[in-house]
Amino acid sequence: DAFLAILEKDAKERAKRRKRNEHIANALKEKGNDAFRKGHYVIAVQRYTEGLEKLKDKQELYTNRAQAYLKMHEYEKAIGDCEWALKCNEKCIKAYFLMGKAHLALKHYNESRQCYEKILQIDLQKESLFKDCMNEVNLEEKKKKDEERAMKEVQCGKLAALSIKELLQKLDRPDQNILYYTGGIKLLTGAVKDCTEQTLFRTNNGFSILKVNEVVRRGFCAERKNTAEVDLSVTLLFLWQAVCAGNEENQRLLLTHPDVNAQLPKLLSCGISEIQKETLALISLYSENENGRRLLVRHQDLTKWLQILMTFVNSTDARASSAMNILSDLTKEERFKTQCRVRLSTDVLPLFTQLLTSAKLVNQAALAHCIGVMGDLCADVVIRMQMAECKECWQACLKLVDECFDVSTPKYQDCLFAVLGLMMNLLLESNVIIQDFAVEISGSCMSLLRDKDGRIVTRAIGVLSRILPASSSAVEEVVKGGVVKKMIKFLKAGGEITSNYGIKTLSICTRNNRQAQEDLVKSDKGFRVLLQLLDSENEMIVGNAAFCLGQCLVVPGAATSLLNSNVVMILLKHAGGDATRTSVQENAAIALGKLCIAEPRY
Repeated sequence: DAFLAILEKDAKERAKRRKRNEHIANALKEKGNDAFRKGHYVIAVQRYTEGLEKLKDKQELYTNRAQAYLKMHEYEKAIGDCEWALKCNEKCIKAYFLMGKAHLALKHYNESRQCYEKILQIDLQKESLFKDCMNEVNLEEKKKKDEERAMKEVQCGKLAALSIKELLQKLDRPDQNILYYTGGIKLLTGAVKDCTEQTLFRTNNGFSILKVNEVVRRGFCAERKNTAEVDLSVTLLFLWQAVCAGNEENQRLLLTHPDVNAQLPKLLSCGISEIQKETLALISLYSENENGRRLLVRHQDLTKWLQILMTFVNSTDARASSAMNILSDLTKEERFKTQCRVRLSTDVLPLFTQLLTSAKLVNQAALAHCIGVMGDLCADVVIRMQMAECKECWQACLKLVDECFDVSTPKYQDCLFAVLGLMMNLLLESNVIIQDFAVEISGSCMSLLRDKDGRIVTRAIGVLSRILPASSSAVEEVVKGGVVKKMIKFLKAGGEITSNYGIKTLSICTRNNRQAQEDLVKSDKGFRVLLQLLDSENEMIVGNAAFCLGQCLVVPGAATSLLNSNVVMILLKHAGGDATRTSVQENAAIALGKLCIAEPRY
């Protein structure tokens, strides 16, 4: 008993001592974190080390110290700390991440990849992080191989390789005439033929030309450029296109240059077509691939870019399509959408509505593309909500739709098709503005049902299917306009998308409108169309068809007209569990019940 008492006392003392040490270690960790945030990495290491002297198995102290070592370029020490952290916690993702970074800095590419693969094995949710890390390793390895290859060509005395170095040296001469530098940059651009020359441009500090050459920098950054400065700027843009095409390391270096970073939006807005054209061409090198887009999002303030690029819809030349292609590419990045929220209401929507109302006067091919971009941005709930609450935006959309009857060119039809798609996206929202416009929107869509372009008709029906739930008055108006007969006509023609929108429209109209119910019974003799839709493989169509049928069975004689059909078996099949959607089962069951009530012979 005495021995057990001694053991128990010892255990309590050790627990008490550990608790005290843990408190001290946590305090030291916070001091280290504070030093790290201030960039005092040596002090941070000291504090983490003192913490580890108190508590040797505290994982966070090892990983935090490893992070500080990384900042100090002490890569081997960082790896050692990560290994200790993993002894404390074998599933420590931060340890593998930092170890991967340290191995990458030491050019241990395979070891770095192995660390990142461990992260994905531990947590599949880290796939995005894993891809970014692996991409960084691949780029660094490619960069090293490119530089080794370029160095060999220089050592072998290859003329093309040597010319890059010589031309850069000539451009280093200070205080020359601006025309001298413009000519030299043109020669340099012509010398860049492949990856080797691109690499030599980088390794010989080609990107420092703006930093070290005041004449070039002053000409490129001038607010109001004279003819010589315009030529210089265009020539520089040509050079950067040549050295950055397909070379992600060069793209990164160029975009992180302070002057280039600041000047890009200014060049886009400068009003000088030659500069704008080549600036757009340069940006396209980034936007057309995922890594380039991420560089743009990471290093550029893109809050103004949507507005800046949208202005090119007024251009009649290739600048318009280039700008719209860039915008279309950027919408693939969630961070771009987030940045677009900032100026959407104040700057972007006023410009967008002005373009819509001037659809006859602007570049209609670019406008159609621009409307499509805005539709894609509506995938962001905040953007969609802001646009759906903009009265002027709805007015502009309706003006474009109404003017289509005066303009029947293919390009205007593309604008109409795009704006109907945008309206469908906006109608995923519900607000007072939409309710106020419901009658007008539904009326415009009814007029479009006569259009010869099937794409336009399908989207007009789609808009109807989404606007009608917002207003009973709109339902009354379209029913008076013969919407039921028109929908039955389109449903007979088939087409899954059209059928989906068409039967949805009918289900809304027949929900509470007796006239619509009677019109459907009259237009669809024996419910042939609805019965056919009940056999569809698309459950949305089946569910809405069953709902329409159930609503129309209150019309006298409607149930009797189905006596010679297999409607009971169809409804039983859907109600009994074949359908995966509960709503489909419910609609089928309700229709079956109403059928039996309306016609006792069932």
